[in-house]
Amino acid sequence: MLFASFDLVSALATLAACLVSLTLLLAVSQQLWQLRWAATRDKTCKLPIPKGSMGFPLIGETFHWLLQVFSKIFSHEALESYLPKIQLVIKDTLRAWSSNPESINVYHEAQKLTFRMAIRVLLGFLIPDEELNRLFEVYQQFVENVFSLPVDLPFSGYRRGIRARETLQKGLEKAIQEKLQSTQGKDYADALDILIESGKEHGKELTMQELKDGTLELIFAAYATTASASTSLIMQLLKHPRVLEKLREELRSKGILHNGCICEGSLRLDNINSLQYLDCVIKEVLRLFTPISGGYRTVLQTFELDGFQIPKGWSVMYSIRDTHDTAPVFKDVDVFDPDRFGQGRSEDKDGRFHYLPFGGGVRTCLGKHLAKLFLKALAIELASTSRFELATRTFPKITLVPVVHPVDGLKVKFFGLDSNQNEILTGTDAMLGATV
Repeated sequence: MLFASFDLVSALATLAACLVSLTLLLAVSQQLWQLRWAATRDKTCKLPIPKGSMGFPLIGETFHWLLQVFSKIFSHEALESYLPKIQLVIKDTLRAWSSNPESINVYHEAQKLTFRMAIRVLLGFLIPDEELNRLFEVYQQFVENVFSLPVDLPFSGYRRGIRARETLQKGLEKAIQEKLQSTQGKDYADALDILIESGKEHGKELTMQELKDGTLELIFAAYATTASASTSLIMQLLKHPRVLEKLREELRSKGILHNGCICEGSLRLDNINSLQYLDCVIKEVLRLFTPISGGYRTVLQTFELDGFQIPKGWSVMYSIRDTHDTAPVFKDVDVFDPDRFGQGRSEDKDGRFHYLPFGGGVRTCLGKHLAKLFLKALAIELASTSRFELATRTFPKITLVPVVHPVDGLKVKFFGLDSNQNEILTGTDAMLGATV
């Protein structure tokens, strides 16, 4: 009995220690999310700094102004104007991948692709490739240290992150100045143009520091999660060649793909949105491989959930991944099955909060339509102009931190295809150099 009592006390003590550790971990995690935003901004920036973690609980005129800005940046008209530029960036990238005689690290290259898309398309910067590659390396150093503990000591991750941010902002300031001084006409208004013009319309002339901080946050928002989803998309197309062939069949039936070539002028926003099977594929990638596991919210009103009362003012964490894994509307949750979102089944229509890869409610991801458009454009190019194969014997394991990605980055060999679906020999200089 004595040993039994001791074991019980020991077990209770261990459980209590685990609960305390978990509580501290959640508290530290939330603080790190808050500190992430503080670390990305200069102290002189007057734009509102988000608090609470993954949402923007802003109030008053500033909140409504930002909503108006983002509604313009991600409007149907804006996405239509971004699409040709997104296509060019993707085409250029796939040509570079296909011209490489060695296999590529898909996750690393997808990060470069989304960074380039943010710089060239969202922000409209005409930065030379060599300088763009240098900025990407600095940006990676910045991102790697964003979640460091805020201990400002020599050689600490926090110090490296701050230095990387300073270097980035110097490069961004140069690009912004060149953009503001340029008299060259443009055929579309990018996100930075909209931000600047909206500020003027509301009597707010944004300072250079505010423009740099806003620019850096736009890049941050478009970078990691889209690279994660792009890598997951490529991996699933490799694993499921029938899905890839079904995509090609849909593209042919819609007059987009003909004789192995994308028909000129066929990739318009309305045409892409009409591709139902493509939409199902992207939905299934985001269901099974949601880049972000969840987020934090502040309880605005006391409520009850499964018999437990959650008080107003509490911070709560919701899990997107667990929701997708346990939602009763999804059948065979571990199986990659795009048809679950087809008209015959429509599993995502059976409930409001069973499918939420971009969050939900008023805090849903503002850039979700741009992200889905990018993934669809990438899938179309992959199905139309590339052949690719796994360069390792088996598919790698998946890690969930900081976002979903293969542990080895996913090694893949790409081969370009001509209009007859024949491989294009590597080393063709003419294939390289398509720029936005």
